[in-house]
Amino acid sequence: MHKNNLHLAAYNFSKLCKKYPPLKEFVFTNKHDIETVNFASPRAVKALNTALLRAHYNIDYWSFSDKNLCPPIPGRSDYIHYLADLLDEFSITKNARILDIGIGATCIFPILGNALYNWNFVGTDIDDNSLYSSQKIITNNKLDDFISLRKQNDSANILKGIINENDIFSASICNPPFYASELDAEQANIRKLKGLGIFKNSRNFSGISNEIWYKGGEKAFLHNYLYQSTQFRNQCYWFTSFVSKKENIQGMYDSLNLMNATEIKTIDMHQGNKISRFVAWTFLTDEERIVWKSN
Repeated sequence: MHKNNLHLAAYNFSKLCKKYPPLKEFVFTNKHDIETVNFASPRAVKALNTALLRAHYNIDYWSFSDKNLCPPIPGRSDYIHYLADLLDEFSITKNARILDIGIGATCIFPILGNALYNWNFVGTDIDDNSLYSSQKIITNNKLDDFISLRKQNDSANILKGIINENDIFSASICNPPFYASELDAEQANIRKLKGLGIFKNSRNFSGISNEIWYKGGEKAFLHNYLYQSTQFRNQCYWFTSFVSKKENIQGMYDSLNLMNATEIKTIDMHQGNKISRFVAWTFLTDEERIVWKSN
């Protein structure tokens, strides 16, 4: 994990349970005499991440439907920290304004980015219930001055209809839908459960349709995002996105080079044995970057 990540050490479950008592029912000591939770249980994972937000980020209210994805706080924090490094490299970290594409029901990137770096955010989503849930999190944590929401009314668009004529963003962030259909998601869930030694036919994953699948899958979403980013090339310094499938990266580079991106970066993030990554790209020339920083 990033050197500034607050979760480099093992979880202190005693401290976490004091901050969020409902976590207690999920904590147990495994055969290695280590306190842990059952990470195959969505309720346990949600309780753990709620406790982490209370203990480390002063987020006292974090409530959303069990139908929605529950993001892992350490991994999402890594994205924020590495994005901060990228912005700092180009001296645009201070007073950053970030566009969160697909904020979801948890408002996770804005609450982390504001807690860690005092950034301002505009969060977007196509789902009314997700926007309602995120707004409750914003209001109950007194973050209305830092985080605002916009609805995307057209499922064919990502940036169009969201970025206004006078908008300027330091960066955009995104965690794209991974699967191409609900069937793909269900089959992947069955394989995951079998890998954990759990055999059942019922659905055991969280995530509503727009969170986990998109027609054409991650690849189609990303290339739509790339194309639309060219339409707002001067209004966002860095466009970025998680990329789950490593094989999609080369296609992104090929497309971005054809679109005359001036710089493309792949930033790897390590969480234990897992490697995740995000790709960042900009269309700004050297001269435009100088003007940007002077504003």
